[in-house]
Amino acid sequence: MLSAATMVTVIDDREGDIYAKWASVSASNFHLLTRSMHDRVLADGASMYATASSWPVVDTATIDVVARADRPARQAKLVLRFGRVTLRRPQNASADLPRTVELALVEVVEVDPPAGVEPLHWYLLTTHDVNDVASAWQIVNWYKKRWIIEQLFRLIKTQGLQLEDSRIETADRLLKLTAIAAKAAVVILQLVQARDGRSAEPASNAFNKEQIKLLAALATKYEGRTKLQSNPHRPQTLAWASWIIARLGGWDGYPRTKPGPITMRHGLQYFLGVASAWETLKDV
Repeated sequence: MLSAATMVTVIDDREGDIYAKWASVSASNFHLLTRSMHDRVLADGASMYATASSWPVVDTATIDVVARADRPARQAKLVLRFGRVTLRRPQNASADLPRTVELALVEVVEVDPPAGVEPLHWYLLTTHDVNDVASAWQIVNWYKKRWIIEQLFRLIKTQGLQLEDSRIETADRLLKLTAIAAKAAVVILQLVQARDGRSAEPASNAFNKEQIKLLAALATKYEGRTKLQSNPHRPQTLAWASWIIARLGGWDGYPRTKPGPITMRHGLQYFLGVASAWETLKDV
């Protein structure tokens, strides 16, 4: 799939800020977007962070910051700067790497954060061209999707399929298990993202025709007698399937709560078991 893509952008958190990666981009349609881990020395000997702070603020915006375990959801007012920087090769890097790498740098800083809250402050390095305010905000918006990647990792690991607890001895088998787990985690994440019905993706994005028929059969069993306990989504959409899977996972169906990834995981696991049994009975 990636080999056929018009453009690929790898979005890394700070652990991906490695000079060798910047110096080794292999194709013109392949890009890196990484949050800077630390201040770097530029080709002229200047500090990267100090250089960015000297650039003028070119725009402001307010974004929604999602809730996490250590912070509530909030709106953050950001100021934006951007420009180009030329990184100097670190002293401990291989001499085979180029002496310098030129990148775009986008800085966003939260102003007037709530008391006791650490302000957002991102230095985003990228191989993409950033020539105007719109393209700078595009980089910020792409980086915000990093949280979706973190959710996927959690689903594969501690919050879901617990891949790290596997007792597989060989790398080849672990890779195969990871591929299976990744597919399941993607489906769970799709269901979580679809639960509010804000988009109209078809259920076929995650389920085959026979599974959709089974979902329809199960839907009548799990819908309650009141409107609040009825599936509010258009049949055969991914949101419709998400509601049914959540009910199978133990959610009560009332909109006052939202089913999360663990509920979806339980529901999907139960559903796939039922689907397997259903397929077996059809063949008898």
